[in-house]
Amino acid sequence: METARGLRKTLHERGMRMTPQRQLVLDAVRSLGHATPEQICQRVQETAPTVNITTIYRTLDLLDRLGLVRHTHLGHGAPSYSVDEHQHVHLVCHVCGRIDEIPCELLDPLVGTLRERDGFELDASHLALSGTCRDCLKQEQETE
Repeated sequence: METARGLRKTLHERGMRMTPQRQLVLDAVRSLGHATPEQICQRVQETAPTVNITTIYRTLDLLDRLGLVRHTHLGHGAPSYSVDEHQHVHLVCHVCGRIDEIPCELLDPLVGTLRERDGFELDASHLALSGTCRDCLKQEQETE
């Protein structure tokens, strides 16, 4: 995990400085697991009420470019952010909105096929698959 000292070093190596807002945003992403910029803003504002959503978006963009957080589009709304070490594929139910996580390794056969056939390197850790969850499928079958 990226510590305050590690974040400060990463920023310094790139000619940037550590700010309390940057640390607060990274801490919020860590504590929330998956969160939209709005959820992160709410968490940060618990400690620093004057931090606005624009600062959150700019900081998330910077942390994403530095490789400290990742974003995934889980639907049509805002992206969801998580720490870089938190890598998995998201399964998003388009009926109930449930989000499950599966290990990226489950897509290894697809990754290999795409690499061999198309010369394409898939980043499965940045992926959300839309479909219908087990519970919703069961409900559909029961109502037929």
